[in-house]
Amino acid sequence: MTPDHTPGGHTPARRTVAAGALAGAAALLLGTGTASAAASRPLVLRLPAPTGPHAVGATVRHLVDPSRNDPWAPAVGLRELMVTVFRPAASGRGLPRMPQLTPGAADAFTFLAPLVRPGLPGAGVDWAATLTHARTGAPPLPARRPVLVYSPGGGDSRAMGSSLAIDLASHGWTVVTVDHPGDASEVEFPVERPGRERVRTTVLRPDLDAGTFRTMIDTRVADLRFVLDALGLDRAGLYGHSAGGTAVAQALHEDPRVAAAVNLEGYLDQMDGALLPVAREGTDRPLLLAGTDGFRDARLDRSWSALLGRGGPVARRQLADSHHWVFTDYAALVPQLRAAGLTTAAGRAGMVGTVDPRASVPAVRKLVRSFFARHLPVPGSGAVPRAVRAPGSAPPARWGRSPQ
Repeated sequence: MTPDHTPGGHTPARRTVAAGALAGAAALLLGTGTASAAASRPLVLRLPAPTGPHAVGATVRHLVDPSRNDPWAPAVGLRELMVTVFRPAASGRGLPRMPQLTPGAADAFTFLAPLVRPGLPGAGVDWAATLTHARTGAPPLPARRPVLVYSPGGGDSRAMGSSLAIDLASHGWTVVTVDHPGDASEVEFPVERPGRERVRTTVLRPDLDAGTFRTMIDTRVADLRFVLDALGLDRAGLYGHSAGGTAVAQALHEDPRVAAAVNLEGYLDQMDGALLPVAREGTDRPLLLAGTDGFRDARLDRSWSALLGRGGPVARRQLADSHHWVFTDYAALVPQLRAAGLTTAAGRAGMVGTVDPRASVPAVRKLVRSFFARHLPVPGSGAVPRAVRAPGSAPPARWGRSPQ
């Protein structure tokens, strides 16, 4: 493990990503895409504020596991991770808000966005300008707190889970968001090293095959278990989206240190149909399966139903009028892109559905928060209060028990 480090701080002229080379590499790896002409004044996107009583501080850490080689880039010679630790803080007044993306990562994502997520625009957004509601350098509140660890979806970086993580931290948890280099869209490291650039981009392709999927999930499970080792955690909760949801469910099965987990719409089988051990054998620790009506398919139903059929403390919920990326920061960002004319109605629906973010964002936050309040509670927090809807606000999102 290396000391805490916050990447960034370098000016655009010194950024390590060459725009033309990156665009060409992205097209090769992820398929072709066309970028619209850049707007004269790029859009600045905004993330929703947290709802808890605490300010939130953030620290970025570079973790190194010398016992494993990197499966995506063997020349690196070891496995490296970048994580962000969000903690409740006494106050963040006067301290800078952490950007969602570091400068180098934002440079990369500007070109990768429409290739990784076809609903996103190829230009017109200042991805470096989006600020989170966490303060860099804010001193954490004293006392030990339960820890939650987040694994993002395949092809996504940890940055796209910032809003939910910060909201959880504002309610008293310590939250660690993890990048999985090689399959994450982009990861910025403190420095270059032999075998990789400072900003490392994804190796995933649109035609993901069964072997690549298996490697991705196995690597993510090992990454999550290493994070528990590196941070000295003997008990933690995990939550993850898509491939991250798959990984946290399997990590729950494999590692007794995982007290509870939330799978946000991740399959529980391999691409060849073989069930993962967690679905085949079940679990004796709490696991929440949360999905959307827009993404639900036969494969998800089959693998989730296999687990539910084993009994145990497993529940399933489904959010109406929504789609796969509603569990991420895209729930708030994509409607802003649509309002600015930078994505189509179909593009919005294909990413987050038609649900109003004033309903979906609170609904997802409350679902995850209430689950961990039951199974990994913050000491002295008491019951999570029910939200009161302000006059004129969007109606509450519709969660329901998902039919089997």
